[in-house]
Amino acid sequence: MYAELSKMLNIGLFFKKISQDKHWMNIPNVLTLLRIALAPVMVMGMYQGYLLFAFIIFMIASVTDLLDGFLARWCDLQTNLGKMLDPVADKVLLVSVFCALAFLQLPLFQIPLWFFILVFAREVIILLGSGVVLKVNPQARIEPIIWGKLTTFFQILFVIWVFTCYFVGWEPRRTYIFFLILLAIFSVLSLLQYIKIGFRYFIKSKKLNFKSSGT
Repeated sequence: MYAELSKMLNIGLFFKKISQDKHWMNIPNVLTLLRIALAPVMVMGMYQGYLLFAFIIFMIASVTDLLDGFLARWCDLQTNLGKMLDPVADKVLLVSVFCALAFLQLPLFQIPLWFFILVFAREVIILLGSGVVLKVNPQARIEPIIWGKLTTFFQILFVIWVFTCYFVGWEPRRTYIFFLILLAIFSVLSLLQYIKIGFRYFIKSKKLNFKSSGT
């Protein structure tokens, strides 16, 4: 999905891919766009102190993340637009909620600044790295890996857990620290795996260019 996302950096290629879709505005894509639109609504709710409202918005957005991919595959509604927007929606939602937890003075567990920087830097590095790989090797396919999927899954669970702890009046500090460390480990491991894949494509491309120039 990062390969598709990085293609958006090339505006001409982006519109060329979209033009290949016969029916680009379908239900899965509407759900993806809804997820993007719900992110600022959630943050505003948190800012105003309407935490139950913000939690409901986050849950709705998380459900759309499950539904859009399922419907796209099950109903054969996969489009280039959906492939490009889906990872954008995921990152916008999660980075937004972690930003709010880090910088807003909320009666929830406050996310330390180092953790937010780690999450944000991870997404930027993977996005820019995939763009570089596609630049040197346009045929490269950078697919989601298990570590990346697990990282996103645990991030969503962590946010749900943080809200739940507030609603029930529970403050398990040790569990909170454990979850932070666990998420940090998954974030770093998934980043290293993507970097490893990127270097593999980069070296392969250099070898092919060397052979072609030698002939």
